[in-house]
Amino acid sequence: MSRNAYVTLVTNADYAMGATALIRSLARTETQADIVVMHTGGVEAGALAPLRDLGAQLIEAELLPTSDDFNERHQRARLHSDAPFTKGNKPAFHTPLDNFVKLRLWQLTHYERVVFIDADAIVIRNIDRLFSYPEFSAAPNVYESLADFHRLNSGVFVARPREETFRAMLAALDQPGAFWRRTDQTFLQTFFPDWHGLPVFFNMLQYVWFNMPELWDWNSVSVVHYQYEKPWEGDHSKAEKLKPLIDLWHAYYSGEAIPVPADLSNPVRP
Repeated sequence: MSRNAYVTLVTNADYAMGATALIRSLARTETQADIVVMHTGGVEAGALAPLRDLGAQLIEAELLPTSDDFNERHQRARLHSDAPFTKGNKPAFHTPLDNFVKLRLWQLTHYERVVFIDADAIVIRNIDRLFSYPEFSAAPNVYESLADFHRLNSGVFVARPREETFRAMLAALDQPGAFWRRTDQTFLQTFFPDWHGLPVFFNMLQYVWFNMPELWDWNSVSVVHYQYEKPWEGDHSKAEKLKPLIDLWHAYYSGEAIPVPADLSNPVRP
């Protein structure tokens, strides 16, 4: 067992598809770290089997013991009504309350460091150096303008598993009336107010491709994160704009020949 691990979270069959591409992409980087998939009871065994076959360690993770009031405030219809997504569309299988299960990675105390990566991401090149970064490190939530550098994105972050940290998180999470607008992302930025900023290329959000093409440099991009619409959804309103990135994801998912990223043209690049 490695002292370090890449960890992702799978809460349904759709994200199991995403994790398939993620695991294949990590394997291609020749990392020596473990690859761990935390999964909830909402995932059938058949959807998880391919992940085990690819060498991932599967760990079942229960929903957090949050109060009924907390669960009501963060269930899908209520949260999307009180804090609607205005920049892109979340798919029907998006389950906000499940996002908080991500915090259980702090219970993986047999690891010294973990790098969490959302299941809707792929890794383009080796990123093992992230294991030398401190807790809590994350890239900014930049995909529309540079003004967003003050907000973190929890799709990629570095953590140090500790039971005492997990207990402190539970105590801070379910306070009376607590409402975490973007679920785990908002909570983590509040819990770690002095978070260490990673370069954006460790978590390059797909909307950068058409909103800020001058920021997209394949010589640096290490992780592509498909926030909002997912590459396996088929046709969606931004599919044409994102076609090169969608094709890249499908190449990793299928295990076919991976195109050289630098050869992927960006039609909106000036």
